[in-house]
Amino acid sequence: MSGTLYVVATPIGNLEDMSYRAVRILSEVALIAAEDTRHSRRLLDHYGIKSRLISCHEHNEHARSPELVARLQAGDDVALISDAGTPAIADPGYRLVRSCREAGVEVVCVPGCNAMIAGLSISGLPTDSFRFVGFLPSKRSARQKFIEALSAVDYTLVFYESPHRLCAALDDLSEICNPEREIAVGRELTKKHEELFLGSLAGAVEHFSQKTVKGELVLMLAAGEKELPQESVEESLRRLHAEGGLSWKEIVKRVAREHGLPGSDVYSLSLPLRKRE
Repeated sequence: MSGTLYVVATPIGNLEDMSYRAVRILSEVALIAAEDTRHSRRLLDHYGIKSRLISCHEHNEHARSPELVARLQAGDDVALISDAGTPAIADPGYRLVRSCREAGVEVVCVPGCNAMIAGLSISGLPTDSFRFVGFLPSKRSARQKFIEALSAVDYTLVFYESPHRLCAALDDLSEICNPEREIAVGRELTKKHEELFLGSLAGAVEHFSQKTVKGELVLMLAAGEKELPQESVEESLRRLHAEGGLSWKEIVKRVAREHGLPGSDVYSLSLPLRKRE
């Protein structure tokens, strides 16, 4: 009989958030596949866990998975952990889990901490419908396009961001979305210097630009207000064309976003106006 892969969540900061079950499983398995063995060794030493560690991170997961699957098929139980939180959620792990599923190896979740869920639970933002989109693109042009595509959604958005890019990301969010749109920014959740900013995008820009930002971050952006323009699609097209400065492609894209319509529909409505030129 093959062994079991346990996907084990670990604390995101406060070591007291480790569950009894997680400690037991990590103590019993033959092998622990960790994102960073040096980082994880400190956690295991804290709980007196002696199980063998092996690395399984972004750069070696593809090559490491067959080896781990073979150990599992031979009967060994293996635990998968990341540096913090739940493996495979914006962390390595899904390739190994997928390989185990394809090989018929049982995969069991040992749930626990996750920065996204922790942040949402204390944000006060609607959580009946939300979307986690991971890390924002690092390059500004790609990040702006990414934000633009999601700016009008009617559900809460959750991002991860690094400290040195936070202010740039907030600037782009404020520029593309309504500066008064509500946002919650969680920093160092569960740790000694935990902070939760609640306010507008403009307020967040001002707040975080006045300090050196350190630690892990989760951004939670409230749903956009659906206020459709008073003018018709044709009127919007004519107005933007008359103002100049934008190509027809850019005009169609903006009008589609403002009116909440598919770009193809707005493109079709723009054709008669183009023929008149």
